[in-house]
Parts: sequence; structure tokens; C-alpha cells
Amino acid sequence: MFGKDNCYVSEYTKFIEGVLAKDPELKQGQIDGRALLWDKEPINLDERSRNNASTTSK
Repeated sequence: MFGKDNCYVSEYTKFIEGVLAKDPELKQGQIDGRALLWDKEPINLDERSRNNASTTSK
């Protein structure tokens, strides 16, 4: 039903494909932005606990 042989393409998909076709560097900018905001190192819970315990109250 929803396989790759489906011929329907939404207006949104057409719009995004058009924007990306006009500015090919935009895709790399999206990847860089995601890496900047979301791709972080895992949190070490033991270290976080020690840091929270060692802070002084203001």
C-alpha cells in the first residue's frame, strides 16, 4: 500500500526537494547544525553526581 511504487508526492515534499535543488549546500548546513545542537557525548552519571554534590549553594 505504501511501497516505493506509490506515485503520490505531497506538495511539502515537492517544496523541500525544490529548495534543496536550488541550494545544495543547505543539506550540509542542516547536518552541521544538528551535530552542533544534538550530537553530544554520553553523560557519565557518576561524574555528574560528583559535580552536583561538590557545588556550593549561592
